[in-house]
Amino acid sequence: MAVVSWKEILLLTGLVVGCYWNSLSCGFVFDDVSAILDNKDLRPSTPLGNLFLNDFWGTPMAEERSHKSYRPLTVLTFRLNYLFSELSAASYHLLNIILHAVVCILFLRVCRLFLDRTFSLLAALLFAVHPVHTEAVTGVVGRAELLSSIFLLAAFLAYTKSTSADRSIVWPPIALTVVLVASATLCKEQGITVVGVCCVYEVFVAQGFTLPILLDTLRQVLQGKDGFPYAVLQTLLKLIVLVISTLLLVIVRVQVIQSQLPVFTRFDNPAAVSPTPTRQLTFNYLLPVNAWLLLNPSELCCDWTMGTIPLVESLLDLRNMATVMFYTLLCLLAHYSLRYSHSSAKTVIMALSLIVLPFIPASNLFFPVGFVVAERVLYVPSMGFCVLVAHGFKIVSHKGQLKKISWLMIGVLLTTHAVKTFNRNWDWESEYTLFTSALKVNKNNAKLWNNVGHALENQNNYAMALRYFLQATRVQPDDIGAHMNVGRTYKNLNKSKEAEEAYLVAKSLMPQIIPGKKYATRVAPNHLNVYINLANLIRANDSRLEEADQLYRQAISMRPDFKQAYISRGELLLKMNKLTEAREAYLRALELDGTNADLWYNLAIVNIEMKDPSEALKNFNHALELNPRHKLALFNSALLMQESGEPKFWPEANRRFLTYVEEEPNDANGYFNLGMLAMDANENAAAEHWMRKAIGLQAGFRSALFNLALLYSQSKREVDALPVLDELLRHHPEHIKGLILKGDILMNHKKDTKGAKTCFERILQMDPTNVQGKHNLCVVYFEERDLPQAERCLEETLALAPNEEYVRRHLNIVRSKMAAMSAAGEPLSKVRANEEKPQEALGVKEGRSADAVGKGDGDEKNVRKSSVEGLRGGEADQTEPLDSTQAGKRTKGKSTEEIKDIEEKRAAALKRLEEIERILSGD
Repeated sequence: MAVVSWKEILLLTGLVVGCYWNSLSCGFVFDDVSAILDNKDLRPSTPLGNLFLNDFWGTPMAEERSHKSYRPLTVLTFRLNYLFSELSAASYHLLNIILHAVVCILFLRVCRLFLDRTFSLLAALLFAVHPVHTEAVTGVVGRAELLSSIFLLAAFLAYTKSTSADRSIVWPPIALTVVLVASATLCKEQGITVVGVCCVYEVFVAQGFTLPILLDTLRQVLQGKDGFPYAVLQTLLKLIVLVISTLLLVIVRVQVIQSQLPVFTRFDNPAAVSPTPTRQLTFNYLLPVNAWLLLNPSELCCDWTMGTIPLVESLLDLRNMATVMFYTLLCLLAHYSLRYSHSSAKTVIMALSLIVLPFIPASNLFFPVGFVVAERVLYVPSMGFCVLVAHGFKIVSHKGQLKKISWLMIGVLLTTHAVKTFNRNWDWESEYTLFTSALKVNKNNAKLWNNVGHALENQNNYAMALRYFLQATRVQPDDIGAHMNVGRTYKNLNKSKEAEEAYLVAKSLMPQIIPGKKYATRVAPNHLNVYINLANLIRANDSRLEEADQLYRQAISMRPDFKQAYISRGELLLKMNKLTEAREAYLRALELDGTNADLWYNLAIVNIEMKDPSEALKNFNHALELNPRHKLALFNSALLMQESGEPKFWPEANRRFLTYVEEEPNDANGYFNLGMLAMDANENAAAEHWMRKAIGLQAGFRSALFNLALLYSQSKREVDALPVLDELLRHHPEHIKGLILKGDILMNHKKDTKGAKTCFERILQMDPTNVQGKHNLCVVYFEERDLPQAERCLEETLALAPNEEYVRRHLNIVRSKMAAMSAAGEPLSKVRANEEKPQEALGVKEGRSADAVGKGDGDEKNVRKSSVEGLRGGEADQTEPLDSTQAGKRTKGKSTEEIKDIEEKRAAALKRLEEIERILSGD
C-alpha cells in the first residue's frame, strides 16, 4: 500500500479548509440546540459518568422519552469543547473541520488499497468537497458521523494488516480492530457495520474468492469430497472472532437501551406507521432518493420528515420505476463484482460494501428510524460512491478519445461541488437562514414552516411567526405541534382566547387511550406538553386553578414518568397553598430525576412556605452541589442565611452573593444584599460601595437609596445623606421613612425647621394617621415657639395613639410649660433658644421587617426569586415558562439579631425621651 505523502495531506487539508472556513461564522442551529445548548452533560458540574448513562441529547437512557442514541464519546468531545470555549460556536465548527480533514486523509489511505495513486487521490478529493457532507461537517451534531468514520476507517485499516506474508493470522491487528469498532459504535451506532466491510474484504479481496468459487468450495465440503482448505479455516477463524465481538457489542447496546426502541410519531416518519404495501413501497423508493442526492446534490434540505416525500401508495405509482432501476443497477454491479476476481471487480465489491452496509441501519428496511431521509447518514456511504466514480473515471480516461474530455469533466465536477459546498455552508449560519433555504426546496413539510416560525419567535417577531405557524397547520392540519405553536404565539400576543382555542384543537388531536395498550408508545413526549401549556394559560385565572390541576393530572396519568407535569403541578399547588401536595409532586419528580438542580431548588421554596428554613437550606445546598452556579439557588440560599440572624452564616452568604453577581452582574438586587450584609457586620465602607453599585445599576432603587442615607446618618455623615434622600424622594415622593429621616437631619443638624416642617406636613398629607410624622410636626411647632399650636398638635396625636405614653408625657410637659410661662407673665411664644425638640430617635434599615421603632420599610421587601424548567425542542412550547407565579414570596420573621437590635433602639429612644422631658421641664 502506498503511503500518503505530505503534499497530499496538505492538498486535502487545504481543500477542506477552503470549502468549510465560512462555517466558523455559523451558530448552533437545529439539533445543535438540544445537543449543545440544552445538554447538561457538557457542563463541568455534571459528573463525567453521566455521559455513559444518558443519550446523545442528555436524557437518561432509562426514560421512555429518550431517543436511545447512545454516543458518549461524541458527547465527550462536546464537553472538551465546552471546557475550552464554553458555548463559542466557532470552536465546535473548527473541530468539525479538522475531523473532516482527518477522515479525508484516512479515506485516501483506504482508497490506496484498491486504486492507484492518481485515482485514489481523485476519490479523496471528491469526498472532501461533496456538498452532501455539509450537514455532517457544518452541523455540529454531525460530529457523530465524523468521529465514527475515523474509527471505522482506522478499524478497517487495522484489519487489513491481520494477515502476514506467509498467510498466517496476526492477532494484534484483530484485537485493535475490535477496540476501534467498539469506539466507532460509541460515537455513532452505524460504526458497528465496519465488521461487515471487513468480512467482505477478507473473503473477496484478501482471500480472492468469487461467488462461484465460494459456492463450489462449500458444495464440495458439504458433499464430503474435500475438507476445508487451510486458507478457508484461517478465514473462518478470523470471521468468527469478528462476528462474536459484534454480537457482544450488539448485546451490550440492547442492554443500554433496555430493549426499548425510541418513540417516533407519524410526523417523523409517515411510512413507518403506514399499512402494507405503502410502507414497503415507500421505504424502497427512499433508496434511489438517497442515491440521487449523491449523484446530484443540487437541492439539499435539512429536514426531510412529514410530507417532504409523499407516500408511495400504489404499485402503479411511477416512482416505482426509480426503485426498479436502482435495484437493477445494484444487482448488475454486485453480479460483476462477485463473479470476477480481477482488481476492478475487487474495487467494485469494496465500493458497494461501503455504500450498502453502513447505510443499512438508516434504511428503514429492517427497523424504523426517526427520519425519512437524512443527508448526514450518507457521509460513510458516499465513500463507496466516490470510489465508484473514481474507478469509472479511470476506465473512461484510459480510452484515448475520451481522456481529455473526462479530465475536463472531473475538473468541472470538483469545482462545482466545492462552490456548492461553500455556498451551502451559509445556509447553516442561523436557524432562520437554514429553514428558509429548506422551504425553497420543499414547501410540503409543516416542520419547516414551524421552525421558521420558531426562528422568528426567538427574534420576538411574533406577528410574522404566527403566519408561519398558521401555514404549518394548513400544510399538515393534524400536526399537534403546529397548533401548540399557534397557541403559544397568540399568548405572546396577549390573545388568551385565541391561544386557548388553539391549544384545545391540539388537545383534540391527541391519540385516544386504548384499553390494554400503553399510551406512551403512541405519542411523542413533546406533544403531551399541550396539557402543560393549556394549564399554564388558564391558571392565570384564579377561578380556574382546579381546572388547570386536572390537566396536569391528566398528563401524569397518560405518562407517569412525565417529569415536567410534576414540576408544573407543584408550582400550581404552591399557588393554591396546598403545600404538602406540592412537596409530594416535587419529591415524585426527584424520583424521576434526582440530578435536576431546579427541582431541588423548587422543593426548597416549598420548604420556605412551610416555615422550615433548615430543610430549605439543605435543598438549596443540594441544588448547588449539582450546579454550583445555579443563580436562583445562590441568591435565595444567601438571603436565607442572611435572614437567619446567625453571624456564622454571613461569610458563606457573602460568598454566594458574590458568585451570584458574577453570574448576574447587572442585577442590582445582588449588590444591595451584599450591602445589607456589610451593614449587619458594621463594615460601613463595603456597605457604601455595594449600595452605590446597586444604585448605579438601578436608578431610583428605593431600598438601596434609603439604606445608604441611613448608613450616612448613623456614621454621622448627615450632610452626605441629604443628597441621597433628595434622590430617593425624587423617584419616590411618597417614601414616608425617607421624609422622616430627612426632616430629622434638617432639624437636628441643619437647623432648618421650615424644611423639616415641609417634610412632616407631606407625610400627613399622604397618611393623616401617621403618629411619628404627626408627633415630629408637633416638635417643629415647639421649635418655632408656638406652644398653643404644639399643644393642639399633641392632643391630636394622642387621639391617634392613646396608648403611646411618650405622647401623653410630652403633652403634659408642654402644658406645664405653658402654665408656668402664663404665671410668670411671659408670652407663650417665647422659648429658650438652646432647647431641643422632642423628636423620636431614628434607627431604620429598609428592606427588612417593619417594627415598632421603624426598622424596615414594610412595603419594600426583597421578593424571593423562583424558577422552573421551561420546554424546548421540536414543536414543544419553547418560550413559555411553566411557572408564572412568584412562588418564593413570603413574609420574613424577625431573627434573634434583629430582636436584639430592636431592643437596643428602644432603649436609646427611651433615653432620648428622658432627655427631652428634662429639657422641657427646665426653666
